[in-house]
Amino acid sequence: LAPGLEGSEQDQEASPSSRGLLYGVNAGAQESPQRRQLLSLLAHSAKSLSIQRHTVVAPRGHQVPLFTAVDAQGLLGADGRFYLLDVFRTFPADANFFPEGVTQTQTANGDEENSNSCKEDEEKMSCEKEGWPENYKETSGLPKKISHGLCRLRPELVQAFIQHKHCQFTQRVKEKLDENGGFEECATAGDSRATDAVRAVCKEVGSVSHIIFEMRFNPNVFSPGINFPPSEEAATKLQERLLREAAAFIITHQIPEFLQFCLQSNEAPMDGASLKQALHLRGINLRYLGHVVKAISQSEHKERLRHILRSAIGDIFIRSTRRVFNNFLQGVDVPSLAAAVSHFLGCLLVPHFSASPVGEDTKKKSRRRGRGAGASENTPWSMLTGAELWNLVCQDAVETYDISDSLGSGPNHLVEHYGLQKISLIREFCLKTGVQLRLRDYVFDNLNKAPISPDDVLNIFPVVKHIHMPIADASKIYNAAKNYIQKGLLVQAHEQLKEAAYLFGRACDDLHPEACHCNSLLAKVTYLQGKAAEARSVQLKAVVISERVLGFDHPNTIQQYALLGVYAYAGGEMALAQKCLLRARLLMLTVHGEDHPYTATLDSCLGLMLTDDQTGQFLKNALRLNTSFFGPTDLHTALNQHLLAQWMCSKGDYRGAMTHEKEALSAFNLLFGEDHPQSCCSKEFLSTITKQAVKVERTLRQAAADCTEQALECLSPTSDTILEQMVLVLGIRRITRSDRFQEYKKKHLEKKLAAAKELGLKLPMELQVSDTGCRKEAEDGGNNADEKNSENEKALEEDAPAESAASVLANGHVAGPADEHKTDVDSAREGTGAEVQTATEDQIQSDSGEKKGERNGDANVIPSPPVLKSKLTWADVVSKPTNGTGSKEVNGVASVTANGAVEE
Repeated sequence: LAPGLEGSEQDQEASPSSRGLLYGVNAGAQESPQRRQLLSLLAHSAKSLSIQRHTVVAPRGHQVPLFTAVDAQGLLGADGRFYLLDVFRTFPADANFFPEGVTQTQTANGDEENSNSCKEDEEKMSCEKEGWPENYKETSGLPKKISHGLCRLRPELVQAFIQHKHCQFTQRVKEKLDENGGFEECATAGDSRATDAVRAVCKEVGSVSHIIFEMRFNPNVFSPGINFPPSEEAATKLQERLLREAAAFIITHQIPEFLQFCLQSNEAPMDGASLKQALHLRGINLRYLGHVVKAISQSEHKERLRHILRSAIGDIFIRSTRRVFNNFLQGVDVPSLAAAVSHFLGCLLVPHFSASPVGEDTKKKSRRRGRGAGASENTPWSMLTGAELWNLVCQDAVETYDISDSLGSGPNHLVEHYGLQKISLIREFCLKTGVQLRLRDYVFDNLNKAPISPDDVLNIFPVVKHIHMPIADASKIYNAAKNYIQKGLLVQAHEQLKEAAYLFGRACDDLHPEACHCNSLLAKVTYLQGKAAEARSVQLKAVVISERVLGFDHPNTIQQYALLGVYAYAGGEMALAQKCLLRARLLMLTVHGEDHPYTATLDSCLGLMLTDDQTGQFLKNALRLNTSFFGPTDLHTALNQHLLAQWMCSKGDYRGAMTHEKEALSAFNLLFGEDHPQSCCSKEFLSTITKQAVKVERTLRQAAADCTEQALECLSPTSDTILEQMVLVLGIRRITRSDRFQEYKKKHLEKKLAAAKELGLKLPMELQVSDTGCRKEAEDGGNNADEKNSENEKALEEDAPAESAASVLANGHVAGPADEHKTDVDSAREGTGAEVQTATEDQIQSDSGEKKGERNGDANVIPSPPVLKSKLTWADVVSKPTNGTGSKEVNGVASVTANGAVEE
């Protein structure tokens, strides 16, 4: 790329420009059109990455302006293109993991520093405190020294911190203007009060500009051996303060936010890979795993976060074991690798495992193969004992993650105290070290025999850290499709997703994680458009991609299997659907174990799908898990109570069904209020159960009096009802209903109408306030269809005892008037931004064949899926409470707003 850059000594003596070096500390002072063009490109990229332009002092004494870390070098390649090398330190340093001695950046005037050492020490102490929260070191134990100097802040953390500082900026500006008479007075007065307020807040929050909010970071701050000129002293101190605040932001904001997300989501991390992905999405590096464990241990919801604690402890244990294992392999010769690995795993997983001489069988096999006698008794690796290995692992965990007694005294402590499975630990160990073991059942309880023999170790593969290069065009179209989904425009989203999937196939032959997420989202949209067979085909492709790219037992593959089971069920493939869900549950038990919220999701689907006696066991287990993780009054638990009540009705156990439905009703009343549609429907369903129980009791008494046998009538859900419930349990369709939001919209439109009337403006009729506070969506034909729907539903209510299967809807409730449950997809997305709204009752065709639901004058109406036949589905009345955190990213489908906050 750059001839002469790494050439002979004679070439090295030539000027940097003649060797192609245009940018960097060693480039020297030069001026050329190519250098100016390269600096222009670097300035543009630095703006996108929030990197500050700064100046450092080169080893020869001259000042060099930089847009990157001091290690980077800009080259003009032999092909005429520009290249940038050594960009690892592009992002700013993590101040939590730099020793105290190098936190202060040196300046160029060394003589003056030596003469005023005492004064500098005082300034150093005061400057170190600036940016850290009060009692930060006592509570967190940071900053501290780490074994390497490569600790950098992740780009996700930088963006989250900038957003946090911007929220502080706007809040402080508002407070300053309120102190000076308010925004309107400051804006119309024509004086400098508004400008002074902005300038003061810019200095307060640490903006690099004095007139606007702008956050940029210097990647060379806190780097040892870097000298800045005296003119950069003020900017350097500001950068040190910002980097300390950003480092403390991880402990004070990001880790608690991650734990809050895990408290509310049923798709929390299952293993080390998914835990790493979830932490990285919030900018939390894996070196903070010890602080995540401490935060969980100090949390009042420690019991509800036990699955996250289990995954974090397991990941710490395996990562520390991997480092010990790498050192262990250095003293092993190649013919003895299999025996050494089996011995290492025996010491790791079997308590009180001691070194044992190589058996005669192993020696005989080695002689037959023409090799030596295998491992002798005097080899260093064969002398390793379980106690020694455990001490090495615990020592590494303490040094790296700052946890002392969390790992206990042996492997059985992890199993008994945290619920870890040894089979899950072996899986994680193999994934992180590249060891390939034979697929069979391993027994770890036998203390007299090694659980893994040398013949079980088949191979060792290199594990290389890498990143998946983004497919720019396909990712752009994929993100545009997600924006269409947020607006409720499924037809446009479907076209965009098809094009994105095509581009992924052309660019990388679909072997890319984002291609898997794209196909999974395409399958969801296709299913919601009523094309169940096409959705099943696309989802099968997503499953194959996930298996090949991420792994057969990756958590994303488990979720893709569950979705494939639902689409197969929609197409009538009952056996395939059951196999998919049972395989997903088997993989879940292997990867994490049964004690996880997603196991409750799988059990709910299996309870709905299976028809034998296992149905009740799965539903009861799901209820137990949801109650344990989310509490008795959470929406997940309430829905499980309802599903169990529905199953008991199908079995004729109306007394038990009434008990569970009462629990569900009390939870709905607490979550939404007594007037909410979900609470009303639950109350109606409870009334239906009561009436049916009275009817059955009366029938039994009459049969006993007449000495005849009477068949019992049961309320059994239809297949369409079961399908709709599984669609909602797995999150394929999520509808947000918030009465407080409707009230806010109504007040907002009333204020807009009042302001328009005062100004003499005439607003369009679409802005008139309706009964529910939403915009008018239906035309006159739609109103007629509403009346016809109401008449049909009333007829269904009258025939409820005789035709219970026809009147019990997706939630088992008796149908109510459709007019009372209208929603507006676009308007709800405008205000709440909480979840993706993909289907509403207004988009379902009426019995007369007329399509209702015209959104903002758009002529494209989303067709209703033929499998969702009921006029009022469970989705239309079930809502997720707006808790300010946004919704979970499901299989890579982002359904949160930019800041994840819900504003009402």
